[in-house]
Amino acid sequence: MEKLYLSIKDWADDDQPREKLLKKGVSVLSTNELLALILRSGKPGESALDLARRILADCGYDLNVLARLGMRELMKNYNGVGLAKAAGVIAAIEISRRRPLETEKPIYSIHSSVDAYRYIAPILKDLDHEEFWVIYLNRSNRVIDSEKISSGGMAGTVIDIRILFRKALEVKACAIIVIHNHPSGALWPSDPDKQVTEKIREAGEIVDILLHDHLIVGGGSYFSFVDDDILESTFKKTKKIKSCRKKMSD
Repeated sequence: MEKLYLSIKDWADDDQPREKLLKKGVSVLSTNELLALILRSGKPGESALDLARRILADCGYDLNVLARLGMRELMKNYNGVGLAKAAGVIAAIEISRRRPLETEKPIYSIHSSVDAYRYIAPILKDLDHEEFWVIYLNRSNRVIDSEKISSGGMAGTVIDIRILFRKALEVKACAIIVIHNHPSGALWPSDPDKQVTEKIREAGEIVDILLHDHLIVGGGSYFSFVDDDILESTFKKTKKIKSCRKKMSD
């Protein structure tokens, strides 16, 4: 017997995601329905909600897995997802990454590697390419600003230390924390990682800006140069770092 197909517009009003959103609020919508609203439409024989279910099922209903998909993957793997739909999904995920940083930045203070990780993880943890970020701090370790200095491929990124400290001087930072991600999830620093850290520390001494720490983010966890005694700093060390990492990745 052929399965009867009904598009979303043929459903009862209370079952349509847009109408549910309007009448009952966004909190009542399932993740499938939220993604369907972003997709807006499906394809012949498959509604936007069915398409959303199919995408999420392939991701194991894990939004972190969905966040790692790129536009080309969405367009290639899912018939019915073109440039506009893929761009909408990627844009929504990027907004979700930026929101914690924007809401916390004006009042956020960083006193340990865990604080720094919590601040930057929403941006870096799901990326499939390497980025290098700097957090600028005042004398009380409150965040003045944060900025991406460079972006590269899956194997590395190039750092221009002059650009890094030009911004630090512009915002009158007293200290900085540098962070980059390893898309592979490997956390141990490479020799180039150690070398650039030492160059940043030395340059900071010249302009009287302290390098508090260097974090490597990857696989839902992080590595701290200070906590692992690679970098000497007045920054607060995080004791029981393994348990802190586990907590952050849960």
